[in-house]
Amino acid sequence: MSGAVIEDPAEFVAALAPRGALMGLDLGDKTIGVAVSDTWRRIATPLETVRRVKFGVDAAALLALTGPRDIKGIVLGLPRNMDGSEGPRCQSTRAFARNLSRLTDLPITFQDERLSTVAAERALLEADASRKRRSEVIDHVAAGYILQGLLDRMGHMAERADE
Repeated sequence: MSGAVIEDPAEFVAALAPRGALMGLDLGDKTIGVAVSDTWRRIATPLETVRRVKFGVDAAALLALTGPRDIKGIVLGLPRNMDGSEGPRCQSTRAFARNLSRLTDLPITFQDERLSTVAAERALLEADASRKRRSEVIDHVAAGYILQGLLDRMGHMAERADE
């Protein structure tokens, strides 16, 4: 069993089944935020936050979520620096993707996650969420922003293809 880590968004879309949900992940040091899309890949919904233990346990927890939701692909937030360069956190995310690809046939790609946590925090503040509640949900809300970014990008790619 071995999935592919695909950098190019068009290649990722081509590797996907025509329909089925996608899973978005926001990898943190202590937690992994998880979001899922609808079957038509239009709307991302924050799902849950997985507390990190070690890679094998984390991967098993994430992959256990894919079956019941009929997930067809996985999107990891790529934490680029504000100038677009990649640092140690990007290397760690890429290593996680490579290791995860060895455990699943699902295609895996990346979405720039710059400012996703800022956007999630702002949305939670606007929703008047308490500090405690924000800390509980910030990671999977950020994963929702990451996944929605890719869904929107896929939608624009489809529109351009139709023109």
